[in-house]
Amino acid sequence: MASVSLSRLLSFRTDLASRAAALSFASNLTLMIMKFVVGMLSGSIAVLSDAVDSAQDVAASTFAFLSIRLANQPADAEHPYGHGKAESIAAAGQALLIAGGAGFIIWQAVRRLMDHHVAINTTPGIVALTLTAVVNIAVVMYVGRAARKTGSMALQADTRHLWTNVVQAGGVVLALSLVAITGRSVFDPVMALALAVYLLWTAGHVFAGAAGEIMDVRLPQHEEQLIEACLREHRETGIRGYHHLRTRKAGRQRYIDFHLLVDPEQTVEAAHELCDGLEREILARLPGSVVTIHLEPDDGRYRGPWHHEPLEMGGQD
Repeated sequence: MASVSLSRLLSFRTDLASRAAALSFASNLTLMIMKFVVGMLSGSIAVLSDAVDSAQDVAASTFAFLSIRLANQPADAEHPYGHGKAESIAAAGQALLIAGGAGFIIWQAVRRLMDHHVAINTTPGIVALTLTAVVNIAVVMYVGRAARKTGSMALQADTRHLWTNVVQAGGVVLALSLVAITGRSVFDPVMALALAVYLLWTAGHVFAGAAGEIMDVRLPQHEEQLIEACLREHRETGIRGYHHLRTRKAGRQRYIDFHLLVDPEQTVEAAHELCDGLEREILARLPGSVVTIHLEPDDGRYRGPWHHEPLEMGGQD
């Protein structure tokens, strides 16, 4: 029953993540085409820059969708720990795309600042970018909810990228409105430069998160505290302590392993049942975890984190 429930959970999470990635791709593709047309017609470098970023969004959404499908592939002989890091690699790729788009926008904006006597038709850009902001807000709410439910690193990166699109659209609408009000086209490239700086900041944030998973950074402190709390709650059932707790994450999969100290007189069967119970408790609190427990007798050779409490631990003082 446990394996069936886990299979259903993973299937639900994968389907939800795939739907979110597909929705992101479809919206980005549609908005990209619209912004390229409007940018060419209006002459706005800010709108064209946003169109270029949308083209990168299409590539990023493709990475997210493909990486989610790959990460869901079961472990095999060549990948005994599964394919979860495909999502982290895709997130790092998205960060590089964002940074590349920022560089292109900076180049175009500087060119426009040097030759700012260009007529800009602001109305199509304002209408198109307002529509873009509304669509992206709706999409980012759905994708963000899917990212929280599934824990997908690729969707988390896509969510941050979509939020940058909302900010970009609002910034471009503001710049075009200022151009329309003042008649000065300089606001167009200045806003493009401001958006490029924001894109670079976002790229750094996304890349740092992806690099952390690729480098096997430990789980967040609050998640490790959940593991600690679970162990403490089972102290009355025979747990004497633990040590060498190690955690990491690959995509949506958490990996947790530790050495568990038990009563040396306890039978193998009883100790095995204790471990099974612990695994179930940890999985209930941290879904999508792979828990590995190494049993050790509490014979004084190792002093775990609870051995300063001699009354309940049974170890040496």
